[in-house]
This record gives sequence, structure tokens and C-alpha cells, in this order.
Amino acid sequence: MRNPWRATVLGSQVAELLRRPGRFAATGLSLLIAAFVVFGTVMAQQVITATVVDDFRGTPEAVSLVIEPGGGQDIGEDRLREIRTTPGVTEAVGRLDAGTPLDGSAVERYLALSADPGTGALAEVRLVKGTYPAGPGRLAVDTRAAREYGLAPGSSLVLLRPGADGDGTRRVTVEVSGIVRGTATDDAEPTGYAPGPHLKDLLGASGYSRVDVRTDTASFASADPERLAERIRQAVPGALVRSGDEVRDEETRAAVAEAGDTLELVTVFLAVAVGAAVLVATSTFRIVFARRVRQLALLRAIGATPRRLAAALIVEGAVAGLLAGAAGVLAAWGCGQLVPPVAGRFGHDLSVPAHLPPAEAVLTVLGTGLLAVLAVLAPSLTASRVSPLQALRTAESGEAAANGIGRTVLGLLCAAGAALLARQQYAGLPRPGDTEYDRFEALTVVVLSGGLAFLAVIALGPRLVRPVLAAVAVPLRRTGAAGRLAVAGVGGAPGRAASVSVVVALGVCLVGSTLTCLASLNAYDRHRQAVEAPADLRLYERDGGTLDRSLAADLASRPELADVTAFRTAEAVGGARSATVSDLDLATVRSGGALTARTGSLDHLEPAHVVVDADHAHRLGVEAGDHVTLQFEGRPVRFTVAATLPGAGPYGGNFFVTAADLTHAGTDTAPTTVTANAAEDGARGRIRAQRAVTDTLTGPERGDGRVVAEDPAAQATGSDDLRTMATTVVLVLGLTVLVAVAGVATTARLTVVERTREFGLLRALGLGGAAVHRMVTVECALHGVLGGVLGLALGVPYSWLVVRVAETSAPFTVPVGQLAAVVTALVLVTAAAGTVPALRASRIPPTVAVAQGV
Repeated sequence: MRNPWRATVLGSQVAELLRRPGRFAATGLSLLIAAFVVFGTVMAQQVITATVVDDFRGTPEAVSLVIEPGGGQDIGEDRLREIRTTPGVTEAVGRLDAGTPLDGSAVERYLALSADPGTGALAEVRLVKGTYPAGPGRLAVDTRAAREYGLAPGSSLVLLRPGADGDGTRRVTVEVSGIVRGTATDDAEPTGYAPGPHLKDLLGASGYSRVDVRTDTASFASADPERLAERIRQAVPGALVRSGDEVRDEETRAAVAEAGDTLELVTVFLAVAVGAAVLVATSTFRIVFARRVRQLALLRAIGATPRRLAAALIVEGAVAGLLAGAAGVLAAWGCGQLVPPVAGRFGHDLSVPAHLPPAEAVLTVLGTGLLAVLAVLAPSLTASRVSPLQALRTAESGEAAANGIGRTVLGLLCAAGAALLARQQYAGLPRPGDTEYDRFEALTVVVLSGGLAFLAVIALGPRLVRPVLAAVAVPLRRTGAAGRLAVAGVGGAPGRAASVSVVVALGVCLVGSTLTCLASLNAYDRHRQAVEAPADLRLYERDGGTLDRSLAADLASRPELADVTAFRTAEAVGGARSATVSDLDLATVRSGGALTARTGSLDHLEPAHVVVDADHAHRLGVEAGDHVTLQFEGRPVRFTVAATLPGAGPYGGNFFVTAADLTHAGTDTAPTTVTANAAEDGARGRIRAQRAVTDTLTGPERGDGRVVAEDPAAQATGSDDLRTMATTVVLVLGLTVLVAVAGVATTARLTVVERTREFGLLRALGLGGAAVHRMVTVECALHGVLGGVLGLALGVPYSWLVVRVAETSAPFTVPVGQLAAVVTALVLVTAAAGTVPALRASRIPPTVAVAQGV
């Protein structure tokens, strides 16, 4: 008689899994989330790629062939005519890209120039207003140039072109005939357009840098494209001839690669979420197997070997992982189909992926199964060693194994290694002006040190739970029986509490570190902007001389301008090296609050005091309160250092003193620089400000001055990119927190099942259902508290080290409010994760609970 499949070791485990499907939900939830976020990233890549492909516009669709000259020679008009007369060619246009400065404004302005037919299938622009240039001396400008330079049809532009033989500058006046909108996706600067021949003559160019060819679609498809390309190569010797489809594919791939840069960053941090899922799954399997000690011992008693038992448990984990992976992939694919239509309702045009990527889906499912095997390996080996005699005992939680000597020694070794690496990097931090420091290598060592520190927290977690709990749970003990019992419940199972809290700590550590580093780098970025773009407009004399003393007052009288400031600079010698000394009042610099001091204070500069930039402070070895001597034409002047800057000073200043001190040093009282801001925000305000400066500078005494406009919007691009990247990282790291919360919910659910008798006894002793509900909810919240404390204790010091390695001049800034909000939200979410298990615990009848425990 054959034994039924349930009689085998593996069969008994499968039967147990089928009998209790909720166990699969408990063990597979974190793995399902990991599969979801991994394949969700794949679907995001698919959505972005489909959207970019559908929306990207570069080379017009009508272009059949693209011809580029070889040997560095442009394609002249005679060659272009030969291409047009080549059999099979319907239309050919020459492309030419250049640019020129503009005259007529004291502020430097630049206009890119591009040759385009303006009409027809090969045009890259569409007319918005006016007419497209039909003759020489006329240009059409795009909407950006019209907005930023205040242009309209009928306006005139003066182009500054090189003079004959490259000597001097000639002024060429052109009329703006119309406003156009470019159809290309990557238009990025103010641009003027004209037909190829007219623009070539205007620029004095010898030919075109590219020719786009359109052929009759039917004849081109039936003819041999290579034969046509060969004819064109004969007309233009050495030319590179490519199909329009090839060029468009190349442009699209470049656009997709650029759009996918953020996803590459997301992929790096997904590994953290996957690692967190493995930790949670390992803890869950350990708890589940501990609940089945009696069953496993009975299998040992009837002849099951530890090896077969471990193999059965590993297969059980692999099955749970594969099922979770499949569920996660299907859920992510469904979301990928739903996101574009939902985004469309909010005004965002996204494209639906064409199909489910099979290779990525299979790899995700198999990878999730592999993660499950890794997660179940250690718990299964421990569970397989159960003694047959334990079939006569009740299930144990296995807390003793969590506090082994070997684990403690391993944790201490990891902590020592982390401290050693961190100390090494601290000793080798770069100094201001150090250009040979390898930041990538240093950051790698910091990450390695942080990894060892986290491993130490994992290993020492059971021993850290009780002292941390004793410190943070003091208020809870005073809230009544439910609070005291919750603290006792978490402290009574330190291994279990540590396994869940460590994952929470990982999320808090990474999110908190990201927020801290972002706050520090934002503070430095604001300082950098205040240094590099202190004002909208800067006026200085072309040859480095002084300006008219009344210029600042004249500019200040213009309503289009605000914050007009005049200051002087002089040369001095500080520490045997030439330096620039300025009497610029740092409080008048735009966003003056963004200027920070490394040492000392910038609030008020007193006479005989000086502010020193970071490079000179480092070379001279001074900080606030020290003394420094500057040589003005051989005459020494001694100053007290009021503050040192974290980086360079505004407008290249190295030392900043009061106006009286600079005059006393023998400097002329006439200003060398005048700055001003636009009184009105936006492009219109800048245009009005530029015109006001131009009108003020008109005249023989001031006409030789030169004004440079510093656009703060351009300077803010790096800050915007940093903020976008950091937001993306925080959102991705939030997946780690999501996995941790799932672990808290799973642990709470298994804890309720395991402690049924305990809850029943509490109910029998008079503890109400609401109190039991509060107790379980508070226990879950304590996992968030423990994780928050451990995460911040680990993350803040490493944030400081990362900031110092990445940018030594950045002031370390701790966003206390944001960190408090993160921890508070996490505690509330972990408490909410225990709501359903707590509700179940509160409904256990006392008699049934006691009966089950007997």
C-alpha cells in the first residue's frame, strides 16, 4: 500500500501550508512588497520609455536621409544643388547652427541661430505670429527669445559679428519678422531662425553642417536606399549618409537615457528595500517555525532527519517566495496599466506600456524565490535541529538563540570595524582648496563603515532593546496597566523586537540621513548662490578701473531697479600671497541669510575686523577671534577675524572689511562695482531692469562701462536638480519603511496567535478588551520608537561624515522638525499596523483562551 503524499516530510509541510493559507500571507507579505517595488520600477521604466518615444520630437518624420559632411568641410550651395537634382530626392534643406551676441543693451545677451525652411514637411518650427523671413536682413525668433528679450514682429535686433579679417566688431541690424515655436523637444535657449541661404550669408558661413533629404515615400520604399545613398556620396564625396529612422532612433535613445537617469538612482536604492524585505522575511520565518516546534519534533520522532526537515522547510519558503513574486509582478503590472489613465485625469500625459516584459517578469519571480530561500535558510537550519523530546513541550519563541555569545562577539567586531573606518575617514577629511581629495573613494569607505555599523546593530539588537526600551518607555509605565504590559511584552521578547525594530531603524537611518544631508547641502547651495549670483545685474568698468561716483544714485532713482549697492575692491597681500579686499556689506547680498559663517558671525562687522574666505583662512590657519595682517602697498594693517566663510566670498572677494577701514588703507573712494536687482520678478522684470540700466549708461562718461547680467534662475538649476533627486531617494527609501511596517503587522499577527493564552488570562483577571487592544497597539508603536531611536543614533553621525566628505565647506544642518515628523509618522504607522491584530486579541474570550492553553 502506497503512503499518501501527506505522509512525507515535504508533503506534511505542503499540507500545513494549504490548511493554513494565512501563514503564506504572513511569510510572503514582505517578499510580495519587494517584488512589487522591483517590478514596479521596471514598469516605470516602460512607462517613461513609451512616453518619451511618443512625445519626443527631433528630426522631422518626413526626413528620409540625413547627410553630414566628412573631413570637417561644410556642404556648400553647389553640393546642395547636386543633392536636390539626384534622382529620387524630392526635397533637401541645409541645416546650420550658430549664435551671436546682441547689441543695443548694456547687458550681455546671446541669440542662437538655426537655419530652417519655416514651412513644409522638413520644417522644425511653426509660425505663431507675424511672417517667416522671406528675404535677407530678417529673422524669426522663438517664443523664449521673444519673452526674455521683449521682442515682437517689427522689432529690430543688432547682431555683433566679427569684422573683416577678424578685426573689430561689426553691427548687423535685422528685423524680427515673426514669432515661431520649435517642434523639437530639446529647445533650450533663445533662438532665431531664417532660411538656410539667408542665414548662411548673414553669418558668412561657407556651407551647411547637415542636409536633410525627403524622398517620395512610395519610390523610396520600392527603390534601393543604399543605391540612393551611394549617388549622394558621389555628389558629396566623403559624406556620411544615414537614414532618417536611424537618426531619430539615436535621438530617442539619448532622450530615453537622459530620462532614465533618475531610475538608475532608484535602482541603487531598491537594493536597500530588498535587503529590508529579506530581514523581515527571516524574522517571520523564524517566528513561524518557532510556533511549529511540536510539529517538527513529532516529525523527528517518527524518523525525519534534520537534513530532510531543513530541505522541506526551505522548499516551503521557496514556494512562498515564488507565489509572492508572481503576485507582486501581477500587481505592479496592473498598476502600470492604471497609472497613465489616472495621470491623464490630472493633466499628465503618460503612455501605456505596449506589453508585459516577460524576461523581467520571470527574473523578478525567480529572484523573489531566491530571496525567500536566503531568508528561510538560517531559520530552517535552526528549526531542523529540534529534539524529538520537544514534541512533549509547548512551543517556544527561540529567544535564547537570539542572545548567543557568538552573535554578541560578531556584533562587537562589526562595531569595532565600523568605528575604525569612520575614524580613518575623519582623520583624512579634505581641507578647503584641496583638489586632490578622492571623494568617491572616501564615500565608498563611509558606506562600508555604515554597513558594518548596521550589521553590528543587527547582531547586538537583542541586547540593545532592553536598555533603549528602559529609556524611552518611562512615560508609558505611568499610563496604566496597558502601557506597563506593552513595555513588558516588548522587553520580554528582545530578539523578536530587535528583528522588527532593526528594519524600522534601517528605514529611519536612510531617510533621516538623506534629509540631513539634503538640508546641509541646501544650506551650502544657498550660500553658493549668494556668492555666485548675488544680484541680477553687476556693473563694472571694462579695464578694471573705478566707476562714476553718481552712478549708484542714478540707478537707485530708477523704479525698475532695487537693492542698488556700490562697493570697492583693492589688492592686498595676505600671508605672502595676493588677495582681493572688499568693503561689500555682506548683509546687502541678496538672500543674505543664506551667507553662513564657518566660525564667528556675519551679523555686524565692526571697524578693524575682517571676514576671511575659507581658502585664506585655511592657509593662514585663522578662525574667528584670531588676528591677521594685510599689506596695502607695503603698509601693514592688522585686523581681528570676525568670521570665516565656509567657501569663497561674493564677487571673488577674499577679505571683507568696513568702508572706513578700506579708505584708511589708501583706497580710492570711487566704487569699482555696482550691483542691482530687478524690482519686478520674472522675465518682464528683468527686461525692464536691463533697459533701465542701458538708459542710465547712455552717455560719453559711462558708455565704456560693461554690465553683466547674472540670472539667478540659471544658478538655481543645480539646486532644483538636487531637490528632485533627494525627493526621489526619500520616496524610494520610503519603500524600506513600508516593508518594515509590513513586518510589524506580520509580527503582531503572529504574536497574537502565539500569546493567545496570555491574553485570555489577562481578560480573566479583569483587563478589558479595549485595554488589550491598547496594549497590542502600543507594542507595535514601540517597535517604531525603538527603530526611530536606533536609526537616528546611527544616521546622524554618518550624515555629518558624509557631508564633510562630499563638501567640506557645507555647514552641517540637522532638520530637527523633519526628523521629528518622520519618527512621529513612523510611530503612528507602526501603531496602525497593529490595529487589526489588536482587535483580534481584544475579542479572545477568556475561557476559550485558557482552554487553548491547557
